[in-house]
Amino acid sequence: MLHTHPAQRPPRLAATPALWICAPLAGDAPFSADVECLRWQAFLALRGIPVHLRTDIDPAGALDQRLPNLHAANDELLPANAIQDWASKHVPNDDSLPDESHAWFALLEGPVHAALLLAAPAPPLFSLRPAPTQSLAALLTPPPPPLTGLAALCPPRGARISPDVIYANSDEAIAALSHRLATDKWFLASPHPTPLDALVFAYLHCILASKLRDQVTRHVNLVAWEWRVRDQVRAAFQ
Repeated sequence: MLHTHPAQRPPRLAATPALWICAPLAGDAPFSADVECLRWQAFLALRGIPVHLRTDIDPAGALDQRLPNLHAANDELLPANAIQDWASKHVPNDDSLPDESHAWFALLEGPVHAALLLAAPAPPLFSLRPAPTQSLAALLTPPPPPLTGLAALCPPRGARISPDVIYANSDEAIAALSHRLATDKWFLASPHPTPLDALVFAYLHCILASKLRDQVTRHVNLVAWEWRVRDQVRAAFQ
């Protein structure tokens, strides 16, 4: 006796895009331990765009061997620098920022990022993790002075970098952020979160998890702001 069965539907792609990120530190889920990954994690959360997180992707398998990547619902894979344009097409929002914002981006991605790199624990000698794509010297303005004395007789293998200067520059940048935020809800007195807020949150959160945390904890308004945004970002991934 013949039996008929309903037609089987072909498998469908997941309706929710996936953000590929570096894994969180122990006890700090869902926040990526990588500042660039956390930046885009926060950007999507503050924009209200639902995504689920994947932390099982090796950076070697990502575009340009760098995380984060966004695996869109149409099976398109996007690098970090394409996420904002993708988000604008799906959830239109006014991302325009005053010219002042460029200075804050430069401050965070320059002196503050350099301090985070310097404060990070050294990887194991035989670590399989990829080498950093940025050098401290490339982040400093002006660049560090060249080697002098006996060291100058050897082939150049880097630059003379003063940790004290790097940490002092970062400390000044964080103090400036605190002054600029004052008691506002969002940076630059914006009525809603912007890409700058996502970037600031990522750096504050990563600094609070590092040996530089005192640079943030001495500013009560930054601590309270990071705590509030942290709750909002966490809620987006529960």
